[in-house]
Amino acid sequence: MRISYREVWRTASLVVLSGMMIARANAQFGNPTGQLISPPPCLTMGAVTRPGTGCTPSTHRDWLAETRHWRTERLIRIGYDGSRYKLPELQWAQHSFIQPQMMVHDRYLYDPASGKYTVDRYLDDLQKRYGGIDAVLVWAVYPNVGVDDRNQHDITRTMPGGVTGLKQMVADFHRRGVKVLFPMMMWDQGTQDPGTDWPTAFAQFLKEIDADGVNGDTQDGVPLAFSLAAEKAGHPLAFEPEGGPSDEALAWNVLTWGQYQYTPVPGVDKYRWLEPRHQVNIQGRWDRDKTNALQYAFFNGEGWESWENVWGIWNGITPRDGEATRRVATIERAVAPFFASDGWEPLYPMLRYGVYASRWPQADETVWTIVNRSEYDVDGNQMTAPYKQGMRFFDLYHGTELKPEIKGDEATLSFSTEAHGFGAILATAGEPGPKFRDLMGKMKEMTAKPLSSYSHEWQALPQHAVEIAASPLAASAPENMVRIDGGAYLFRVQGIEIEGANDIGVDVQFPWEDSARRFHENPMQIKPFYMDKFPVTNADFKKFLDAAQYRPKDPLNFLKDWKNGTYPEGWANKPVTWVSLEDAREYAKWAGKRLPHEWEWQYSAQGGDGRTYPWGNCDWLASQGGGRGCPADAANLAPTPDKGRIILPPSDVDAHPQGASPFGVMDMVGNVWQWTDEYVDEHTRAAILRGGSHYQPQGSIWYFPQAYKNDQHGKLLLMAPSYDRSAAVGFRCVKDAQ
Repeated sequence: MRISYREVWRTASLVVLSGMMIARANAQFGNPTGQLISPPPCLTMGAVTRPGTGCTPSTHRDWLAETRHWRTERLIRIGYDGSRYKLPELQWAQHSFIQPQMMVHDRYLYDPASGKYTVDRYLDDLQKRYGGIDAVLVWAVYPNVGVDDRNQHDITRTMPGGVTGLKQMVADFHRRGVKVLFPMMMWDQGTQDPGTDWPTAFAQFLKEIDADGVNGDTQDGVPLAFSLAAEKAGHPLAFEPEGGPSDEALAWNVLTWGQYQYTPVPGVDKYRWLEPRHQVNIQGRWDRDKTNALQYAFFNGEGWESWENVWGIWNGITPRDGEATRRVATIERAVAPFFASDGWEPLYPMLRYGVYASRWPQADETVWTIVNRSEYDVDGNQMTAPYKQGMRFFDLYHGTELKPEIKGDEATLSFSTEAHGFGAILATAGEPGPKFRDLMGKMKEMTAKPLSSYSHEWQALPQHAVEIAASPLAASAPENMVRIDGGAYLFRVQGIEIEGANDIGVDVQFPWEDSARRFHENPMQIKPFYMDKFPVTNADFKKFLDAAQYRPKDPLNFLKDWKNGTYPEGWANKPVTWVSLEDAREYAKWAGKRLPHEWEWQYSAQGGDGRTYPWGNCDWLASQGGGRGCPADAANLAPTPDKGRIILPPSDVDAHPQGASPFGVMDMVGNVWQWTDEYVDEHTRAAILRGGSHYQPQGSIWYFPQAYKNDQHGKLLLMAPSYDRSAAVGFRCVKDAQ
């Protein structure tokens, strides 16, 4: 078919026109890039262009008009319905500005000695350091999930006191005015099936413990099915995906994390712009300087994820950031209703470069939140504002009234803003209300000292190893123990944590190190000792129970796979599991032994030749049919991994004699993890596990990783015996030699 010249010209013209319209839209309102709407290009400083040279008086007006037009059209296109934001059960989310992700392993939350939750101690610490919190994300699952087949709810239910204890913990937070969220991990499809669909499971479980919301780990939007299931259960929940949801999902995801790429000129959060009642908590778990997060939050009228205990690695807030958090949160809580304003005007024109503001009008009052992104203090004339007779202006940040310069219908305001600091202005007719008077009283006292007077130096948290007392000395090898001759040994090991890179604080701090780190190396002189030839078996542990009449103070999950006080038939020679570190220590003490230090365990597995596995360098998993350095029956060196959703029983401890170490120690790798040392800092306890296990849940990279090689160890975060016990963790003992 022939095409006329006119048709070609018309088609080309439409393409060009369409391109011009798209380019115009992008240039004028900065189409959202990810979660942020870009500011007008004229506000940014180029490499050689003077700042602000491209701006004109109409720039902000045009940018704001285009950005508002985009919002109006976008809401129409997605058929937006914001009715969920009116639900009484979800109103709290709009005022939830400070929300830490709290590891349940944090020693400020639970005291294993008394066996009690210490919610007040946890909250009092945060109140003292940065002014308290509005909500808390209680993190109980990752990174321990996958050490056995307990799914995310099974693990949470094994927290101290079970469901009853959980419900009381939530009530303790509620008593202090703090809302409680729990995470959900839809990647957890390799452990036990919950027995119902996940939306129903979450709705029922969180109703049972009276929780308020859910964080969707790794999720770009929590599906509507979860909100519907919660509402059907009569317990609406606030859902907070980690990643930005689709615009349509704003209708049911009333919270979101903000994970930003920061620029000198703050971007406008797209979700807050589309729905001002939507709350965002900015998250930057590894950032040691919180200035960017706090300034973006204040500028956007949103919140901050004050996350310090990151998978047991302490990334604490500096005193300067703590004080900045206190000030930002105090103002935000007082002016929270203004942040729901449809008239929000971001990037309100300011008179000083590097200072940016949002204007929040409500009825006949207006609030501005201001951030100084510069490295220097700014003082003097900073902004102009519309003026009417009788209008007064207040510096909310410093708690004082301003005396503006009035010219016709415009007021010029002068005040000071500290380097990398904050400001807030109120315009009101007549006397400010009692809430503002109270706020200004607090802020005047709070800001008497500048932020610069507080330390901004970040410090790592020191750890120490829990002492392992020496055992009674043995002159010869006790029954079923192997003598390990001492000698010079280069101890080299690394932690296999999924996150944390090589940052200081990852993994543990050995006694000879000045900080926790992932990679460890130390020449040592190993003293002779005796090690159990096999892990402690069910039969061994039964003798201990019968003789010592041992009963743990925290009995939940103790010997969970036993029935009526004994192990299942045929399990006598299998390693005992579902025993906590405390249970193992009590057994060792009864037996006249002790638990091994990690380097003793590794030396017993490796000897002095640096071998990769106890039996040598053959990778029995990669060479099941034989291969270089592997015997034809390499599969018999250690148990075959169990990859189903239900964990199978471990092998007998003597089932793989070919896997013996150079000293003749058996069953060191691939059957059950084995307890060794414990490390403690002010906030976290963790145990070093050695040897890996037979259980490998499938389908996700986030499950507790295996550490089969001699130069690898696992770090299990500890909370309480009920939580710590596992179907895949056992132990063996050592005895000191004369």
